[in-house]
Amino acid sequence: MSGDAQARFYESLGVQLPGATHRNVYVRSQRAGERVLRWLRKLYAQLRLRVNEKKTEVGPVFGRKFLGYCLRRWSGGAVKIAVAPKAIDTFKQRIRTITKRVGGRSMSQVAEQMRVYLPGWKAYFRLAQTPQTFQNLDSWTRRRLRAIQLNHWRSGSGAYRGLRRLGMPHELASLVACGGGRWWYYSKAALNSVLTVQYFDSLGFPRLA
Repeated sequence: MSGDAQARFYESLGVQLPGATHRNVYVRSQRAGERVLRWLRKLYAQLRLRVNEKKTEVGPVFGRKFLGYCLRRWSGGAVKIAVAPKAIDTFKQRIRTITKRVGGRSMSQVAEQMRVYLPGWKAYFRLAQTPQTFQNLDSWTRRRLRAIQLNHWRSGSGAYRGLRRLGMPHELASLVACGGGRWWYYSKAALNSVLTVQYFDSLGFPRLA
């Protein structure tokens, strides 16, 4: 029994199923895709199902997304499953919300929110075959966390004391502490030596990679 036939059978028994199903059909050519789409329209009509024409089209597989995933071509002609750009943008927007530098939240509170969001996102996209994407997102997230830590130190003198406690040399700590509005710049460079991956691990921040 096909999936559509099963759906109609269960609905006849009073079982409520989702009103819409999204499907991708992959074929070798544009012409084959158009032929398959014509056949699907006829099949759906026989089953008294409707095709949403606004969301149905035939096109190249690359650049299209499905449930947050997409396919990308890599060196040597290899095709891999990747996280779609829109899903990455959504991830970054959520992390921006969690790591905004206003609101008076402690690092432990930020870490708690990250532990709620990141593991689920990572589990959902576990089929992605592009580990560099997760590494890049981890690096981007840590830059924001470094900026938060500097903000929590509140002043140049506070930043200096905090950096020195973490082992940063006097000259470099003074340079960062005097940076004022350029703290974000230093969060990409000098701060890496003390606000390391291991430092954020110790605070309970999860990682994607």
